[in-house]
Amino acid sequence: MTATPVAVGERAPAAARSRPVLRLDPRTKALLVLATSLVVMAPDGASFIPAALVLGVLLALNEGAWARAVALPVGAAAIAAVAYLLPAAMPHPAVGVVATMAAYLVRFVAIGGIALHLMSTTSPTELTAALRAARVPRAITVSAAVMLRFLPTIIAEARAVHDAMRLRGIGGWGGLLRHPVLSIERFTVPLIASSLRVAEDLSAAALLRGLGSTSRPTAMHPPRLGGADLAAALVAAALAAATVLW
Repeated sequence: MTATPVAVGERAPAAARSRPVLRLDPRTKALLVLATSLVVMAPDGASFIPAALVLGVLLALNEGAWARAVALPVGAAAIAAVAYLLPAAMPHPAVGVVATMAAYLVRFVAIGGIALHLMSTTSPTELTAALRAARVPRAITVSAAVMLRFLPTIIAEARAVHDAMRLRGIGGWGGLLRHPVLSIERFTVPLIASSLRVAEDLSAAALLRGLGSTSRPTAMHPPRLGGADLAAALVAAALAAATVLW
């Protein structure tokens, strides 16, 4: 019922890895995620959501993730309609609560488009080498490497739990509507147990690969900033300036 975790630093198969047209340095991608998160989640950050969505779509097109490039603006538009149009059509306190949650959710969608590009195009080895080159503290470097491998593994674990529930006839929307609490319990309890085991395995793999050592390892392919990183920074700055001026 559980998926086999991949060791931290292990490269995925070539068919499963994305090949961007313009390959960005991991430090640039991490900086884009951090800057977008700070700007969009600010008190007046809703005005920067379109710029973040455009940047996420451009990164998805550069990566060749066509489904994400379409799903990102469509999903954000649907959530924004719930957040801003539904309260005007149905003025009700319950609708207001749902609209407030949707208004924050659309911000996470805008940030998630850029974060997914980082996750799908960067291996833990590349990320740790880039963070070491940026003189990031070792505790943050190890945590980032574990999380980069942890999230895809947990998604695979969740799919395995869902498939196991369907094989036993306790999954699907019918069971969720008839027994919502029991269905959630049957899904979350195995997933939490599997998540704890996967987190321990990935942390041990990270330490065995020397991510927690005091000595500074030598990277076989040292990260270097190039023209693609400058172009990404200029595009992000142009989108931010256009948002401010508009």
